[in-house]
Amino acid sequence: MLQSVLQHLEKLVSFDTRNPPRDIGTDGIFDYLRAQLPDFRIEVTDHGAGAVSFFAVRGQPKRVFNVHLDTVPSSPAWSASPHVLRIEGDRAIGLGACDIKGAAAALVAAAQVTQVTQGDAAFLFTTDEEANDARCIAAFLARDHGFGEAIIAEPTRCEAVLAHRGISAVRMAFKGQAGHASAENALSLSALHNAMRWGTTALDFVQDQHHLRFGGLTGLRFNIGRVEGGIKANMIAPSAEVRFGFRPLPSQDMDQLHATFRGFANAEALAEYEETFRGPSLPSGDVARAEERRLAARDLADELGLPIGNAVDFWTEASLFSAAGLTAFVYGPGDIAQAHTADEWVSLEQLQRYAESVARILQ
Repeated sequence: MLQSVLQHLEKLVSFDTRNPPRDIGTDGIFDYLRAQLPDFRIEVTDHGAGAVSFFAVRGQPKRVFNVHLDTVPSSPAWSASPHVLRIEGDRAIGLGACDIKGAAAALVAAAQVTQVTQGDAAFLFTTDEEANDARCIAAFLARDHGFGEAIIAEPTRCEAVLAHRGISAVRMAFKGQAGHASAENALSLSALHNAMRWGTTALDFVQDQHHLRFGGLTGLRFNIGRVEGGIKANMIAPSAEVRFGFRPLPSQDMDQLHATFRGFANAEALAEYEETFRGPSLPSGDVARAEERRLAARDLADELGLPIGNAVDFWTEASLFSAAGLTAFVYGPGDIAQAHTADEWVSLEQLQRYAESVARILQ
């Protein structure tokens, strides 16, 4: 099957689906997929702003495979065109080859080799994962889809991943009082000073969470990604903005963490606290419900004969399916270490193994 997978991957990589800018319409890559799946019932839906879903069904499947087709932007560090697939040794190199068009190519190849009478299948291809803007998944889950199981493709080295962290992004705005920096009360009036005090407290708190454990994951992941504010060195900063994100364990309460981080700020100096994106952990729910869903996902992976891997730190849209009540896990070819890199690649062995396992599942 490998040759067929590579032929499809070559075509999928050639389509520019970078996100941003997510300049993606309902033709192009979707016309290609439609032509490769002639025995499927197909729905292509434009959700706006370049978010397009392609839902293909054959027979009466009980589970859905999900793959995102959007990629991160390419960087100047690429050694050749990112949209031309290259085979070098045991690697397939191209933008999205690892994350995660390789899985999409393998799904198409697997569908083509399985007999119609034995190959019940449902594929949901989407284009909004890389921008944390899950319009496609949200619309699918809001419909009467009828599925109880979901397998979400991300680079997991062909292992079924049952758990990963949640994710939240936040914008905080601090206010101050403009004035001359020589003033005695400049330390307390500066919006930037208050933002920096908040950051120090938050970092100390995160360090104290290092002892926490869940399914092989440890501690709380946290990052202050951007700090802006002030005018010049001899002026008290009248405003400042902080952008930060955190990735909790499945056992940590997202809302409680928000209350904690917000509470670290001087209430008089805090102008705004806005969560700009939230993705639940996998599995989702309280501790008891999360464990119940993890065991159900493990049983499904065992039933399908898939090896089970460790929990991972990166976030996936599998958590959205889990939060909606589906039994969900992450399973795909490639290694996350190659995702989002220049000269991104996926091993040929992983592509072949994934395609063969999907064909076996479809049959």
